[in-house]
Order: sequence, then structure tokens, then C-alpha cells
Amino acid sequence: MKYAILSVALAAVCLSACASSSDKVAATYVSPIQYTSYSCGQIREESARLASRAATAAGVQDQKRKDDQVVTAVGAVVFWPALFFIDGDNAQTAELARLKGEMEAVEQASVQKSCGIQFQRQAKS
Repeated sequence: MKYAILSVALAAVCLSACASSSDKVAATYVSPIQYTSYSCGQIREESARLASRAATAAGVQDQKRKDDQVVTAVGAVVFWPALFFIDGDNAQTAELARLKGEMEAVEQASVQKSCGIQFQRQAKS
């Protein structure tokens, strides 16, 4: 019985250390003031650049989450020292949050200038 409780507690700690899913990473605030001098064309170019970088960062973040989950499963079942290799959230997560914040700032600048640029939102699961 003690081992079952210990195993459940260890699994809970390990799962909480996994990297966040990209759709769970909250945007960091970025002021839209830096985009006020941009024309609609420049805002459109910047939004395309940000969308591409954010999609790449989200893919890396999701892969990191999968890798952490595999290490957790292996560590919990086979080799517990593997649990020391779980990184959790890191600079990659911060980069994704910053990019999401920049996307929101560009979208706000677009609204202020009536450019009609909006980013597609991921469905919450």
C-alpha cells in the first residue's frame, strides 16, 4: 500500500514538471505602441512573420512536452533516474509567450488603423 501511494505521488510530481502544451502558454503583454507608426502593409508583413515564428515555436514546445511525457513514463515505470532529465517550462516557453504577446499587439495596432488583420485563435481543449 505504501508503494502504491508513493508511486502515485511521484507520478503527480513528475507530470507537473512536464513542459506546458503550446495552447496553454499565456501571452506575455507587449505594448502595441511600437506598431503605431506602421502602415497596414507593414503590419501585414509583421503579422505574417510573427505567425510563422509562433507556429514554429509552438511545434517545438509541443514536441518538448511529448519528450517530457516519454521520459516521465520511462522514469516512472523502468528507470527512475531518467526523471532528472525532465526540463519543464524554459526559455522556449518564454519565447512562445512573447511571440503570442507580439501577435496581440500587432492585432491591436491593426484594429486601431482599421487594417482588418486578425490572427486565428486555437480552440481551447
